[in-house]
Amino acid sequence: MPLNFTAIDFETANSSSASACSVGMVKVRDGIVVDKVGWLIRPPLGHDTFLEWNTRIHGIVATDVADARLWHEQLADLVAFADGDHLVAHNARFDMGVIAGACTASFVETPSFSYVCSLQVARKTYNLDSYRLPVAAMAAGFEDFAHHDALADAEACAAIMVHAGKRHEAFDLEHLATVAGVKVGAIGAVHADARPMAL
Repeated sequence: MPLNFTAIDFETANSSSASACSVGMVKVRDGIVVDKVGWLIRPPLGHDTFLEWNTRIHGIVATDVADARLWHEQLADLVAFADGDHLVAHNARFDMGVIAGACTASFVETPSFSYVCSLQVARKTYNLDSYRLPVAAMAAGFEDFAHHDALADAEACAAIMVHAGKRHEAFDLEHLATVAGVKVGAIGAVHADARPMAL
């Protein structure tokens, strides 16, 4: 199954979309995980307060990112790892908003990405009481992962898409979006030219 994409997940320091404090990325080729990476991020000034609520969720505090690179310093590595892939995220609107928000706050151009939301795909693939990441991942056979660890969440997201791809007999990511009836979204310069694959 030639399903190729990069799954991505962010954790944030607070409610600001610009406050990314960690990222996890998982590269899938032909439906198989071939590479993965994750790192801490120091949020830009003005978006760098760690709220207790967020820390309770992901366990990251300000001292953990004190020596981490700022968003504009690590963005090139994020783009290089994705290497032109479609991105996939669970509740992708949040994660794409983090990319756009952090770029705006850091005074850098938002990179161009097309993306598919695994939450939307899960809703069209499984019959579940909840489509939260742990529940959808369990339906895909991916269990007992450290939820809200960015890399673990990206791995869970990838597992959902690969499993859904098999169930829908998709021959690539855009075909999966089409047969599942979900949009391929876009951010950055490609956003103006983006067209939905299906509704």
